[in-house]
Amino acid sequence: MNRDKYDGALRWERAAGLMPSSQAKQHAPQGAFVPDTMHDCDQVAVVYNKGETPPEITIKQVSGSVHTVLADGVAVAVIARAAGPAVSPEDVLLVERSI
Repeated sequence: MNRDKYDGALRWERAAGLMPSSQAKQHAPQGAFVPDTMHDCDQVAVVYNKGETPPEITIKQVSGSVHTVLADGVAVAVIARAAGPAVSPEDVLLVERSI
């Protein structure tokens, strides 16, 4: 998803779930939740290593309003919504990590 126009609202310094850069390079995509002050909700981000092909994002409904975000078939986030539409692959931010 192209979020260039929202970059000022995303609070990357408060992202939850990201591994510290001091740890070894991750070989699989990693999920993170990034606070979005413009929309008063968290955005789901999938982080992958620089130079690798961006992962294919799919969504699997677990039950009712609970969905799992998968990156190349691997679960990276579970989302439960009280109201509103279910998350779609286009809602997931793809972030290339450079360590």
